[in-house]
Amino acid sequence: MTEPLLQDSEKLQARLKEIPLEAGVYFMRDRHDGVIYIGKSKALRNRVRSYFRSSQDLSPRIAMMVQLVHEIEFIVTDSEAEALALEANLIKQYQPYYNVLLKDDKKYPYVCITWSEDYPRIFITRKRKMGGTKDKYYGPYVDVFNLKRTLGIIKRAFPLRQKPIPMFKDRPCLNYDMGLCPGVCQELISPEEYHKIMVRVAMIFQGRSSELIETFTEKMESAAEALEFEKAADLRDRIQVLQNLGANQKVSLPDDTVSRDAIAMAQDEQHTCIQLFQIRAGRLVGRLAFVADSQSDLPEAILQRTLEAHYQNCDPVEIPNEVHTQLELPEVEILQAWLSDRKGRKVVIATPQRQLKAELIEMVERNAQYELARIQKQSDRNLQGLEDLAEILNLDSLPHRIEGYDISHIQGSDAVASQVVFIDGIPAKQHYRHYKIRNPDIQTGHSDDFASLAEVIARRFKNHTNFNNPQSPIPNPQNDFPDVVMIDGGKGQLSSVMKIIDKLGLRDRLTVISLAKKREEIFLPEQSEPLIGGDPERAGVQVLRRLRDEAHRFAITFHRKKRSQRMQRSHLDQITGLGHHRQKVLLEKFHSVDYIRQATVEQIAETDGIGKKLAQHIYNHFHPVSNAQ
Repeated sequence: MTEPLLQDSEKLQARLKEIPLEAGVYFMRDRHDGVIYIGKSKALRNRVRSYFRSSQDLSPRIAMMVQLVHEIEFIVTDSEAEALALEANLIKQYQPYYNVLLKDDKKYPYVCITWSEDYPRIFITRKRKMGGTKDKYYGPYVDVFNLKRTLGIIKRAFPLRQKPIPMFKDRPCLNYDMGLCPGVCQELISPEEYHKIMVRVAMIFQGRSSELIETFTEKMESAAEALEFEKAADLRDRIQVLQNLGANQKVSLPDDTVSRDAIAMAQDEQHTCIQLFQIRAGRLVGRLAFVADSQSDLPEAILQRTLEAHYQNCDPVEIPNEVHTQLELPEVEILQAWLSDRKGRKVVIATPQRQLKAELIEMVERNAQYELARIQKQSDRNLQGLEDLAEILNLDSLPHRIEGYDISHIQGSDAVASQVVFIDGIPAKQHYRHYKIRNPDIQTGHSDDFASLAEVIARRFKNHTNFNNPQSPIPNPQNDFPDVVMIDGGKGQLSSVMKIIDKLGLRDRLTVISLAKKREEIFLPEQSEPLIGGDPERAGVQVLRRLRDEAHRFAITFHRKKRSQRMQRSHLDQITGLGHHRQKVLLEKFHSVDYIRQATVEQIAETDGIGKKLAQHIYNHFHPVSNAQ
């Protein structure tokens, strides 16, 4: 196996000489040929060489990355702006571990518009990129209350789709009669006309309310001249609603016609809190928040990466004319050229030092400081709990990753298991996983939590059996090996799990415990009595209780979903000629058996894979009386 470039100076120097002094993108690969970092530069050789100079001031994260580099590749581009755009696309494609900057922070909500649907919905979510590739997300927003208020006002001002699934088969609901919905469920408005409404709504979240007001004003005047007074009155009401949005958010700055973004940050050794204020026509239309790891890069580089990540997800019309930054960006020319190219006109990035613009940056920084203080308080509380847990379990270091497991079923039916993960005491939902129990002995009327837990643990850790040598290091920092595994249950559940752990040779590498429900007692392997000091009110036990409750919630949610699907399919199983695949297609189209029962033969026949003969057979199954007549 080849050595890292850092340990092979001859190969390193030869590789660096091959890299040209041109603009482009570079790849860092590890010993498995995986891409671990992607960067851009206007002078590739100089930028790549800087990583391997001992005098270079690298962040701890990047310094660790350099030690893992086994190969360097590059792509030359015609311009710096093209390099930035290519880098963004490649990072999306490869998702390199060391390019992770902004944390996936669930406490900040986004507004989503589902452009992937014929009739797009608009809603608030904390899960980004959960739908189609065409769906658009705006945010993350700091002020949740104001965001909900804004969305409520918008839904009163514009007739929008209110429900994801129609309430009735053959008629619109009350929202249509109240003018809140244009009758989407019955297609009383065409997708093209509805899209025009959603485009206007999107303008509000793009900070373009003033443009929308101007458009409505012109249409109102034209309607009044044409004696269409009802239409003019409706437009007047909408204009008033838009003017009331953010009416008290005036920001005192010259050149009110210029759109601006202002970004600043506050950080400690662990957390970096970034705030971005969006100012349009002298009004603060959005206050966005981002959280980064302070160890990920230098402060000015974090600011630049945040802006790049933010504007990559923006439409060109959302890019402002000016961007004011707290610190001078390391590659400001590249970002400025790229933004100007995307917007189609010049974008200026500056670091103001005096007067009103500098005061604006100070205000943004002050807000970032308040957010940092809040995160520090939460972090201190989590740290206290982890320190106490380490003391209770006699661990050598604080548990970074803790996993919790639980089983859910009803007398053996629809048995499932959950795996939830806490990282540094905080739920990491991107690592959650659920399992369907495969044991054929576990079925309706016969449950076995011991066997179910043993099966799940075996499936979870089957790929970690090479850890049976205590001297072998964990391969890389991306490893998902936990510091503590918690089983929901008592001594019996723990014993069954430990038999599997022993078979895998992981006893010396895993700390496994169980938490009994009644008295919140902690059990360790090979010990008949609960752990002394496991007071339910101790901070460490509170961490385990939150983990156990989350595992229980996640397991029950999946169990209910699986049971509901089985109950729906049980009705369809009675229809001859309707296999599992066609059942799935039907349920995807109609969402429930009740809607299938209400559908006509023609509507059923429109389903992929369902012919007219089978559609008639399905209809007859649900309407036996009318069929007999």
